[in-house]
Amino acid sequence: MTRTLPPGLAVTAKVPASSANLGPGFDSLGMALGIYDEIEVRTTDSGLTIRVEGEGADDVPWGPSHLVVRALERGLESAGVWADGLDVVCRNVIPHSRGLGSSASAVVGGLAAGSGLAAKLDPALASSDETLVQLAAEFEGHPDNAAASVLGGVVVSWTETDRAADVGRNGVPAAEHHGRLYRAVRLDPHASLRPVVLIPGERSSTAHTRGLLPEAVPHGDAAFNASRSALAVIALTERPDLLMPATADRLHQAQRAPALPLTTTWISRLRAAGIAATVSGAGPTVLALGTSEFPAELRELAELDGLRVVEPGLADGVRID
Repeated sequence: MTRTLPPGLAVTAKVPASSANLGPGFDSLGMALGIYDEIEVRTTDSGLTIRVEGEGADDVPWGPSHLVVRALERGLESAGVWADGLDVVCRNVIPHSRGLGSSASAVVGGLAAGSGLAAKLDPALASSDETLVQLAAEFEGHPDNAAASVLGGVVVSWTETDRAADVGRNGVPAAEHHGRLYRAVRLDPHASLRPVVLIPGERSSTAHTRGLLPEAVPHGDAAFNASRSALAVIALTERPDLLMPATADRLHQAQRAPALPLTTTWISRLRAAGIAATVSGAGPTVLALGTSEFPAELRELAELDGLRVVEPGLADGVRID
């Protein structure tokens, strides 16, 4: 039975950016970064009002189709509650379409705000981290960015098919009931790890860059990435001296290179300088991972190339106040 929230309840969700893949961990490894969007939600008597400030304010719909609003409503539905009216304010800092998980952050922020409102009514209605990962990944289609924004730190995520549905229900063929289960675990990153992002001014389409990937890959390349993904877990948590070999990739970065010329140039330049650099998600942002200060001369060259160099630090997961 759905319970209606009274007007006057208010929550704020602060949600971090994320970087996915981290080189070889395609659609599985992720990292939460200390760049935050903030979502304020208040229940009202009726209707929907939404205001967007900062990144994307002129590009996103200010209404029911806004991603945060859709996720917020899904979060309320999941908790078994509803609100007759909502006032939503989105303060966006995470750059859009740059490979920093802005859409995943919007979804996680909306879901978390919905959970927070439900918990104001009854603490037992708050969503678990596992539920937030599942619901957010259903929006995204894969859990790496979403899991990082929910759990913080470094995450390993994976997808399962719900084989328990094989028995079928109500006479409907079981295949129609198969769902995708999205899972993730948080790893505590090494204390000395220092992420740096080099953010271009131009945007990139995830759909476009993902479309450049082949449907099949050579067995040798798959084996290479499997070993490097396993090594990345060690490098990110215990042995940062292994970051260079642990961030090597054969599955997606070279395939995307034609669409990301500046990104590709800077990954090569940084790796030649001994800095573990990768495409952040689908790009065009470059993620550099190290344990020492980013070289001033490389920062200056990057800025001359139109890149914004940010040292965001690692972040914990979404916070609800």
